[in-house]
Amino acid sequence: LPKEPVIFSKPPTTVIGPGDAIEHNAQITQQLDWEVELAVIMGTRAKGVAAKDALNYVFGYSLMIDMSARDCRRAGQWIYSKGQDTYAPFGPCIVTADEIPDPHTLDLSLKVNGVTKQSSNTRHMLFNVNVLIEDISKGITLEPGDIIATGTPEGVGAGRSPQEWVWPGDVIEAYVQGIGELRHPVVAV
Repeated sequence: LPKEPVIFSKPPTTVIGPGDAIEHNAQITQQLDWEVELAVIMGTRAKGVAAKDALNYVFGYSLMIDMSARDCRRAGQWIYSKGQDTYAPFGPCIVTADEIPDPHTLDLSLKVNGVTKQSSNTRHMLFNVNVLIEDISKGITLEPGDIIATGTPEGVGAGRSPQEWVWPGDVIEAYVQGIGELRHPVVAV
């Protein structure tokens, strides 16, 4: 397990809305994987924020499915693996921080074709929201509207034995307590 958060970025073209299709390009990947994550939306500019103050900078929360082409990681870099178009399904809404006073008590889950693959609670995150904001804001200024995907519980395809991947025709459903559900078909491109 990492001793500090693993940080990567996703371009705006990765973000899709509820129900939109996740693209699977078989010429690029044979290992398209899923990760359900709590998404944190920043509300205030944050630079050098202490963990104890971090939640004061949060506008709200949502749900993100962090798609990853596991076979596209390049020399340890995640951008091409996680940054391809449609690889950040987001929604179905943004719930304001006052409606979720503690983001570390939320159930979250993910299903592929109706079969539960991930089921956990945000209290088990390797790095809680406070720590993530503190860590990132040490070197990267977080701006209002920036989104932090907070990490995923066990159950991703790469961690299964045998490994599992999603393919065109599959349907991914994700849930975060207090926020809602996303449902996305996987399509060939």
